[in-house]
Amino acid sequence: VQLQASGGGLVQPGGSLRLACVASGSTSGHAIGWFRQVPGKGREGVACLNTGDGKTHFADSVKSRFIILRHSARNTVYLEMEDMQTEDAGAYYCAADPNYYCSGDHFREEDFGSWGQGTQVTVSS
Repeated sequence: VQLQASGGGLVQPGGSLRLACVASGSTSGHAIGWFRQVPGKGREGVACLNTGDGKTHFADSVKSRFIILRHSARNTVYLEMEDMQTEDAGAYYCAADPNYYCSGDHFREEDFGSWGQGTQVTVSS
């Protein structure tokens, strides 16, 4: 499956932003992950959705502020980000894998086989 992420932009601290990840086909039964990358660092997993049972997992830094939602008919997964902080800035990537199941709050980029391009998020006043 091919993925395309969009929705990045500039947001003020405390503001909200919604990212979208559109898949070229069905992602039923997949794990869908959102990762964030800042210059000089590897990709950090921030949110994961298991489409089979709907269970979600979030990095500690974004819990209670980020929500991951799926619109199956549109083959789209959204990352809704609220009360954004400067540390939320970075390039956000979505990823999918039919053979992975997110079972905790720590998931690695090597667990996902399909990736979209990044969408840049800037948090600044």
